[in-house]
Amino acid sequence: MVKQKKTFTRLNKSPHKTINMNSLETFQQRIESTLQALIPENGQPLSAPMRYSVLDGGKRIRPLLVFATGEALGVNIALLDKPAASIELIHAYSLIHDDLPCMDDDQLRRGKPTSHIAFDEATAVLTGDALQTLAFEVLSQPSENLHEISAENKLKILHLLATASGASGMVKGQMIDLSAVGETLTEKQLENMHKHKTGALIKASVLMPTYCNNNIVDELVEQRHNLIDYADAIGLAFQVRDDILDIQSDTETLGKQQGADIAAKKPTYPSILGMSVAKEKLYQLHQKALHSLVEFGSEAQLLREIADFIVKRIA
Repeated sequence: MVKQKKTFTRLNKSPHKTINMNSLETFQQRIESTLQALIPENGQPLSAPMRYSVLDGGKRIRPLLVFATGEALGVNIALLDKPAASIELIHAYSLIHDDLPCMDDDQLRRGKPTSHIAFDEATAVLTGDALQTLAFEVLSQPSENLHEISAENKLKILHLLATASGASGMVKGQMIDLSAVGETLTEKQLENMHKHKTGALIKASVLMPTYCNNNIVDELVEQRHNLIDYADAIGLAFQVRDDILDIQSDTETLGKQQGADIAAKKPTYPSILGMSVAKEKLYQLHQKALHSLVEFGSEAQLLREIADFIVKRIA
């Protein structure tokens, strides 16, 4: 007996405006506008360093994942701006703190001096703190753009972001990373580190839109499982590609110091598996990500494009 292919129903069945098949460039412009508005040039002490670290740079993969997942689920576009911005603010704060002398001690980020170099170390710490708290302020403040989301789902979104950012998510991954310098890790240990350091925020980016619509359908539980598989695959693929580029690219292209991981004696996929096996792993993760989207059909095209970008990017 041939198993009939199951198809998913998009969540939003209302006549309100939903996301059409927009390009990733359209959503990049949308997130830039939102971030600009959230961090205005208002003369406040941290305004300049916050804008320096957030605006005019970065691939915006995490907020793009918010929009692309919303695209796949038929979520009202206006409901995605604040979740997309919040995830990018958390990411920006994490980069500032990762670059500090007490962490990775990096001098270059996105092709320009890191925050503690452009300003000073204390300012960089406070800028990161301010961006972290702004992320939760954005999600918790009264807003017309969030009025369609139930209070219960708003709390779930906040919980997702907090959990992904904290001691059981990204921060845990950074602590493992610091402890691993000079050590030889197994592939499983390395995967666990990156599952938290990089993968946690990527998974949150994909899951937050699933709570941005109150019209829950029966298929949503299974949809989340497929989206988690997708997020796990691209989160790990992102890091494998990063490790490969750290060896094969150059500083100007990367926008950060080439060979920094090797110089810092950090374990990487090429150092543990060898370059050819690392590239094969990247290919397998890409295929896993695409396979997890099969039952979403054409509505998940932007998620496929993001997966393609992650494994083929040059910086």
